Amino acid sequence: MVNKITVVGAGNVGATTAQRIAEKELARSVVMVDIADGIPQGKGLDQWESAPIELFDSRVTGSTGYETSAGSDVVVITAGIARKPGMSRDDLLNTNAGIVKSCAEQVKATSPNAIVIVVSNPLDVMCYVAKEVTGFPRERVIGMAGILDTARFRSFIAEKLDVSVRDIQAMVLGGHGDTMVPLISYTSISGIPITQFLTAEELAPLVDRARNGGAEIVKYLKTGSAYYAPSSGAVQIVEAIVNDQKRILPCSAWLEGEYGMKGLYLGVPCKLGRKGLEKVVEIDLSADEKAALAKSADAVREPMSVVKL
Repeated sequence: MVNKITVVGAGNVGATTAQRIAEKELARSVVMVDIADGIPQGKGLDQWESAPIELFDSRVTGSTGYETSAGSDVVVITAGIARKPGMSRDDLLNTNAGIVKSCAEQVKATSPNAIVIVVSNPLDVMCYVAKEVTGFPRERVIGMAGILDTARFRSFIAEKLDVSVRDIQAMVLGGHGDTMVPLISYTSISGIPITQFLTAEELAPLVDRARNGGAEIVKYLKTGSAYYAPSSGAVQIVEAIVNDQKRILPCSAWLEGEYGMKGLYLGVPCKLGRKGLEKVVEIDLSADEKAALAKSADAVREPMSVVKL
């Protein structure tokens, strides 16, 4: 447990993230910050009133200012507009870049030693915005993407084969978007290669569904986007950091030569501990996987080059 964790944004993703953090008692104080007066305060109070039932002592509060978040150990940035039907993640670029820039400026001023976890879309570029604006080292600015993409892939495999999600090991790398790279060579069920259960032809639609998992939910909701699974992914990172778990999870990290790339955020296996990103883990990839990862990196660099800071 740490002293304070702040969640920026009290929408569906932010509020659900704050609730999960409180229920896991990862911090003594959980603060939700949002510009919409009354929303963070009301949701924070509602969550705190659930504490006697759910049996947690993490104090949840809400605020429209960053003063109450000062000195946070971890800050999760979920702020931004939600994706609408027909809207790609890159369509969100300039609007959400401005929002994340403003959030990052406030975090730098009030919690200069915090570890920042970015959830806002388009994810990889918003990580870049947060890192550039705060000036924090790469160890303290991490993006939640691969965990969510991997969870979707695992859930679809479990559904297809009628097996427990607990036994499915998988990893999805690359940018958080249509060019994400599910690693078939590292996908298994209780250590048994997935290719012993499914053919390439049977795997292909599962890979496509994982790539379009967010859009599928947006299509159903019509006026919103996913938040249960994204909040779970964010909290898994928070928990790994707060409890110094040394977990290896797919996250968006700033590359400094790993995988032959540098100067961008991309989903890669990351070792997470109390100081944040402890190491980018480099694994062997097939020729096809290398090519797909390079293509995904190009898809991240393009919006990075036009984002306005």
